[in-house]
Amino acid sequence: MAKMNEKITAVSKGMNTEGKSHGHTVVIDEPAKMGGTDEGANPLATLLISLVGCENAIANFVAKEMEFDLQGIDFEVNGELDPRGMMGEEGVRPYFQKITVNATVHTSETEERLLELQEKVDQRCPVYTTMVAADVEMIPNWVKA
Repeated sequence: MAKMNEKITAVSKGMNTEGKSHGHTVVIDEPAKMGGTDEGANPLATLLISLVGCENAIANFVAKEMEFDLQGIDFEVNGELDPRGMMGEEGVRPYFQKITVNATVHTSETEERLLELQEKVDQRCPVYTTMVAADVEMIPNWVKA
């Protein structure tokens, strides 16, 4: 398979960034109290949403390969970080220290098969593995609905 290349364009005004990819527009902003116009999710929330979107897409690929009955997944994700890092304090990392992924999977499959799906997804998801490579503590909690 040939290598892929993702390319976006973006225009930023103040805290607001409007990005375009494959004909779609994504707005990233900050709340008014942070100097933004609150027209979109903030960058950290957008990163977590990207994690969920990627996990979901990979789960659907893997489920098809495994002949796994995947009817849907509901996610709740919590990212923990020390804001002093992004505010410039030396010695404090400016990115997430820990991310907890709670996934409620709608399926008729067994717990063992669900665990197999989750492990394969986490091994193949580019966003998840990028977080792992950045030494972010990743805590996956996948349960049946």
